[in-house]
Amino acid sequence: MSFKRLGLESPLVNGVEVMGYIEPTPIQRKAIPQALAGRDIIGCAQTGTGKTAAFVLPTLQRISRKQGIKALIVTPTRELAIQIEEVATACTLQTNHKIAAVFGGVPYAPQGRKVKRGVDMLVATPGRLLDMMRRGDVSLSGVEVFILDEADRMLDMGFWPDVKRIMSALPKKRQNLLFSATISPKVLDVVGDTLDRPVSIEIGPRCTPVEAIEQIVYPVNAMQKADLLIELVKRQKLKKVLVFTRTKRKADFLFRVLSRRNVGVATMHSDRSQSQRQAALDGFKAGRYNVLVATDIVARGIDVEGISHVVNFDIPSNPEDYVHRIGRTARASARGTAVSFLSAEEVGNLRDIEALIGKTLKQKDLSGFEYMARFTPNPTRTAQVATRLAYDGGARRSMKRRTKRR
Repeated sequence: MSFKRLGLESPLVNGVEVMGYIEPTPIQRKAIPQALAGRDIIGCAQTGTGKTAAFVLPTLQRISRKQGIKALIVTPTRELAIQIEEVATACTLQTNHKIAAVFGGVPYAPQGRKVKRGVDMLVATPGRLLDMMRRGDVSLSGVEVFILDEADRMLDMGFWPDVKRIMSALPKKRQNLLFSATISPKVLDVVGDTLDRPVSIEIGPRCTPVEAIEQIVYPVNAMQKADLLIELVKRQKLKKVLVFTRTKRKADFLFRVLSRRNVGVATMHSDRSQSQRQAALDGFKAGRYNVLVATDIVARGIDVEGISHVVNFDIPSNPEDYVHRIGRTARASARGTAVSFLSAEEVGNLRDIEALIGKTLKQKDLSGFEYMARFTPNPTRTAQVATRLAYDGGARRSMKRRTKRR
């Protein structure tokens, strides 16, 4: 199927082709016609499946040519805002739409001037958008399409009060598109009343991690995690490794340890300036650094081709974060490996992850590595079937349940 057969007009199709895309992905095939028809959408699909183009393309075609902001995309992180702006700009090579992204961590004035000059599609993080609204530099009265990207992450990061304030400033008559890698009942409880008979679209095996990712658990003493990571990187000559830590302090510690052991490494977390984050990301993309250490808050916007390994240096306490993390590899039909370092105090977190994805993760040792005393869980343990709605038709069933309550 071609993009044109989805109902997209030639200028947008030409922009997509310039980007190098020939055939639409599954989420694009299902979402674009529904969005073009004006339907509200709840879209659930894995990272790297083309969600951004799935909502950008039909929105650009549907919005009018009136003055002012006609499409608003709210997203949790500045990195993700930049990524969406890049995709939207590439799609508009022949349409003359004006795109702008606004986010914190950079000077306000240049962003304010750009928006005042006129924008058709605005991509924004909640804090900076509310700041612009308070100063009177942004009017949302003409918004025709509202898109909430990575809605579940908004909830995790405590952005819902800000999102609700933004939504209260929007016209009641509008199209709503909600896209995310996971859709939890909490999200639907917040936004459900604003959606008009939404179409639920789920891509992949009930939105669980893609099959192209090999998932491995390495039981290890917490004090040896850094040594084990260095051994893995050096022995296997790994070139693009994304490492997740739970805290900024741990990320900085790991950066110092890896640097001392002559491993090319950069860090990304919320204490780093925007220019420092961008330099780290650019260096990682270009291959100047073999390892990028990041925290969850900034990592959602990382979109880098060729990441061979994702390493959970700390296993996340929120099992949905595990899915988001490992989705950074095996993108665009490639294969990848997700490695989790398991210490004794993290066994409960591992159980929650396995219950969520309905799979017992493979356990492994690194041959020749001298392990200290450690806890090794039963390798034949059986994961429970996931009971949470996020991955088991959650969007559809939660909406049905809400309808019955009404």
